[in-house]
Amino acid sequence: MKVGRADVGPGHPLLLIAGPCVIEGESQTLAAARKVADVAQRQGLPAVFKCSFDKANRTSGKSFRGPGLTQGLRVLAKVKQETGLPVLTDVHEVAQCVPAAEVADVLQIPAFLCRQTDLIFAAGATGRAVNVKKGQFLAPGDMKNVVAKLLEAGCRDVLLTERGTTFGYHDLVVDYRGLLAMRKLAPVCFDATHSVQQPAGQGDRSGGDRTLAPPLARAAAAVGIDALFCEVHEDPERALSDGPNSLTFALWEQTVADVQRIRAAIAGR
Repeated sequence: MKVGRADVGPGHPLLLIAGPCVIEGESQTLAAARKVADVAQRQGLPAVFKCSFDKANRTSGKSFRGPGLTQGLRVLAKVKQETGLPVLTDVHEVAQCVPAAEVADVLQIPAFLCRQTDLIFAAGATGRAVNVKKGQFLAPGDMKNVVAKLLEAGCRDVLLTERGTTFGYHDLVVDYRGLLAMRKLAPVCFDATHSVQQPAGQGDRSGGDRTLAPPLARAAAAVGIDALFCEVHEDPERALSDGPNSLTFALWEQTVADVQRIRAAIAGR
C-alpha cells in the first residue's frame, strides 16, 4: 500500500502512525503533530499523524468526543499545511467519508465497525487509503472479507491493524498469530496502545496500562509488522480520551527505537 509518498509493506521502512486520540484543541494538536514530525525525522521513518475529529464509541455518553467534522477537519488541514505530514482520522458514518477524504490521507474504520459493509464501501470508494482495526470479536482470518469489500469498492491501499481481542472482563489479549494471518491479506499494523486498553475498566471510561505497550510493540516487531500505531500525548494523565494507555512522547520515541533495532536484527539474520 501507499500513504503519501511512503510505500508500506514487507521490505519497506516501518510506517509510524501516532498522535493523540482525539482533537482537544487547535494549538495542542499542532504541537503534538510537530513532535510526531520531529521524532519521525530523527528516526528516519515515514509518519502519519493520527487524531480524530470525533470519537463516537466512548464508554459514557458524557465523555468528550471531539470538535466534530467541520472544525476537526479544519484543524487537520492546518496540521498538513504546517508539518507536511499525512493525516489519519476515524470515520463512523457513511456521510463522513467523502468530506473526511478531502483532508485526510487515511480513513480509519474503528474496530467495532469493521463489519459495517456500507461504511467500508463508502470509505473504500473515496480513493484514500483505508486502515481497518480488527474487531476485538473477530478472528484474524475473517479480515479477508473486509479486504474483499474494500477491493470491490475500488480501494487499493489497505492496512489492517491488530489491537487486541476481548478476553474476559475489562481486558484484551494479543494473539501474535493474528499478525501472520492478516499479513497474508494486506500490510499489517500493530496498535500498541489500544492493545493495553481495559474497556470500561474505570466504570464510565476505559482504563489501561501504558507500561505494557512497549514490550508488546517489541514482540510485534519480532513477529513482523509494517506499521506501528501509538497514541501519544504531552500529558497522558490529563488527556481527554484514552489517557491511561497513551504514551508520553519520550516513551514513544524509545519504543520506536527499540522496534527499529529488532527489525534490523531480523533483516540481518
